[in-house]
Amino acid sequence: MALIYIVEDDKDIREIEEFALKNVNHEVKSYSNAKDFFSAFDNRIPDLCLVDIMLPDEDGNEIVKKLRKNPETKKMPIIMVTAKTSEMDLVRGIEDGADDYIKKPFSVMEMISRVKALLRRVSTEEVHELKLDDLVMNNDKHEVSISGNVVELTFKEYKLLSLFLVNRGLVLNRDTIMDRVWGTDYEGESRTIDMHVKSLRKKLGDYGNRIRTIRNVGYVIE
Repeated sequence: MALIYIVEDDKDIREIEEFALKNVNHEVKSYSNAKDFFSAFDNRIPDLCLVDIMLPDEDGNEIVKKLRKNPETKKMPIIMVTAKTSEMDLVRGIEDGADDYIKKPFSVMEMISRVKALLRRVSTEEVHELKLDDLVMNNDKHEVSISGNVVELTFKEYKLLSLFLVNRGLVLNRDTIMDRVWGTDYEGESRTIDMHVKSLRKKLGDYGNRIRTIRNVGYVIE
């Protein structure tokens, strides 16, 4: 799953955030001040950050500004966590570059939901091209080709293949596939996944055989 950095000076809140995110299989690193938070970037760039506004050594808004000025973190997803609830405070956070904000006190489920939504939103939007040997998915053209020959896919088939390629080698369970391709508000039967996978396999020819069924779990592309 994703690597998430937390910077929060309140020990209790920090531990709650860390525990909740680890419980849904994210890798989490947490820090109590901006200095240690920024030092961690020398080792790894996270997939998402949770940034508290009121910190002992630096204002959270300033942290967001610095992250947005750095080419390596310019487009990194950022959620601000704030006890300030005035409209101006929230607007400022977004204008400084935050993608979303959570008001204190917050529920753990709300936090997990917002993190999940933001990660889903950015997971493929910056990926211009995905490859699996001679299979190429060009997201700029919204086109799939095999050895230069264009493969005509429906919108859902395209999204399904994109999800598989982004997560190549990782087993995706049926709930994840349903959520990412059809959305949480979809009320149809989960059999629709099997029908679309069957159609996708047929259209991809030999590459379709690389989409494996993991019994009682889901699918994986290898």
